Amino acid sequence: MQKAFNIALALTWLRIAAIPLIVVVFMLPGYWPKPIAALIFTFAGLTDWLDGYVARKMNMQSKFGAFLDPVADKLMVATALILLLWDAPNRTLPLFPWHDIALAVCGVIIIGREIVISALREWMAEMGERHQVAVSGIAKLKTIFQLVGLGAMLFTFPLFGIIPAYGIGFALVLAAAVLTIWSMLLYLKAAWPHMSAESG
Repeated sequence: MQKAFNIALALTWLRIAAIPLIVVVFMLPGYWPKPIAALIFTFAGLTDWLDGYVARKMNMQSKFGAFLDPVADKLMVATALILLLWDAPNRTLPLFPWHDIALAVCGVIIIGREIVISALREWMAEMGERHQVAVSGIAKLKTIFQLVGLGAMLFTFPLFGIIPAYGIGFALVLAAAVLTIWSMLLYLKAAWPHMSAESG
């Protein structure tokens, strides 16, 4: 059921609108811009949960909202990865000296997976089998790890001067990359009977 003003959809648009703000703030010189960009990213990420809750609670679910919500998530994740790769040469991790290369590999895995699965879902939808590649629990956990990890890395500096936000975020992004591969394999396994039938 559509409302004159769809709050859930407005929250999704707010998440998209926050993306250029995150980019501009993060790239400003000085100490505070990066923590502020991380807070904006975290707030925007929280709206991902909030808009879904509002849509279900207030019966504001729509086909356009179902399309736009994952698009907003993917744009946020891709933007954060690009910013962190741009800034990676300025960061050091004593226990992981090649973290910038690892981050680049994680970026390729995460963004590449989204392209593959988006195309797979579109193809499965045309066959009337989109339910076979519905969002799984592993995919949801992957998204949580991505958003928390990227937000911590965007923060850049130690939280309260002692908690290594960047290092913790990097570990979460590595874990998210592993879950990304796992979830992609599960989706491909679910779709394989249809893919093999078509190719056969």
